[in-house]
Amino acid sequence: MSPELMVLLMFVTLFIGIFLGYPTAFVLGGVAMVFGWIDSGPQIFNLFITRLYDLMKNYTLLAVPLFLFMGVFMERSGVAKRLFNALHLLWGGIRGGLGISTIAISALFAATTGVVGASEVTIGLMALPSMLKHKYDRSLACGSICAGGTLGILIPPSVMIVIYGPIARISVGKLFLGTVVPGVLLSLLYMAYIGVRCYLRPQDGPPMPKTERDIPLGQKMRMLLTSVLPPALLIMAVLGSIFLGIAAVTEAAAVGVITSMILAAGYGQLNFKTLKGAAFETISITSMIMMIAVGASFFSTVFVSIGGDDVISQLFLGLPFGKWGVLAVIMLLLVLLGMFIDWMGILFIVVPLITPIAAEMGFDPIWFAVLVMVNLQISFLTPPFAYSIFYLKGITPPEVATTDIYRGVLPFVALQVLAIVLCILFPSLLTTLPALLIH
Repeated sequence: MSPELMVLLMFVTLFIGIFLGYPTAFVLGGVAMVFGWIDSGPQIFNLFITRLYDLMKNYTLLAVPLFLFMGVFMERSGVAKRLFNALHLLWGGIRGGLGISTIAISALFAATTGVVGASEVTIGLMALPSMLKHKYDRSLACGSICAGGTLGILIPPSVMIVIYGPIARISVGKLFLGTVVPGVLLSLLYMAYIGVRCYLRPQDGPPMPKTERDIPLGQKMRMLLTSVLPPALLIMAVLGSIFLGIAAVTEAAAVGVITSMILAAGYGQLNFKTLKGAAFETISITSMIMMIAVGASFFSTVFVSIGGDDVISQLFLGLPFGKWGVLAVIMLLLVLLGMFIDWMGILFIVVPLITPIAAEMGFDPIWFAVLVMVNLQISFLTPPFAYSIFYLKGITPPEVATTDIYRGVLPFVALQVLAIVLCILFPSLLTTLPALLIH
């Protein structure tokens, strides 16, 4: 068979398997074994063994379980609850204040967990009942929680960044710094939208009654300081050590684990039950990620061996749109794939294919990588397979319908698209901080 036909059959088989609901890791590995045998016979297993060994000795990927472990401890230490109480009291008196503070809490909590599910469920359990109690529009309440939760996959230290770096052969530390500005940009866009909407439509986000926030300003500021300082210390411990060149990403992840355990101890939450729960949750998520990584490694091995990388490169580079048109096609393709495949599958399947194309077109590798990661946030909010929506629906009261959540996320998807456009028009937003990294 020609390389073009093999590539087409591989992708058709892959997507059929995923759409039928089979685990992504097994579909990737199974397709790789079938087509690898067709192309190379039993010799393909020698290549699989070599790729598996290379993957298992990848030092950077060791940061994945460390960051997950750190995030679980922060989730269980009570930091989010303290932030919630302080910010809601501080901003609850303005229109849309509860929604704005929910985004702020999500951004801060994202910088200490790196996992969307943990951030969104934790914030949602606190913020949604409060906003519903204060007569917020249900779609706005749901949309702000879903959008805030997706920040956990972009704002460092994000597990997605740790995985993306080795796949694209880019410094994870530089990617960490490259995602800081777009993470802050998205947070500000979300807050601005909530503020403007509630100013124009006060009924969508009324302020909290004065009786509920009648606390001296000094006490509010003390609450804010004591709730923001711990996560700020953790963020500085991780990102500061990377930025100053004190530690590589894996070592910085270990520093984050130790810091999070110290903070948990300070809150009286460091005990055997918490330690055991964090360990089991970390092992479970890490095993899933590594299984997909192994399957994707086998898939890419076969794909390259049949000349698939050349086929894809020629396909994109042959498009009559110029390099910016090709970039637009890639961005649109990622959005469409995100509607049907989770971000991890896209990361392992698509990134190895589009990274060389971006290099061929002369795009800055850091800029392009961060742009892709900003784009992948959209996959959490676009149905039918919108994980952020599913996370929230699992904790909503009966009066909140799924349609409320769908209507709520649409404006935030538009803001994510706007953020991508801004990052394309102003590339320095993504490249300035990584350029300052001390080697």
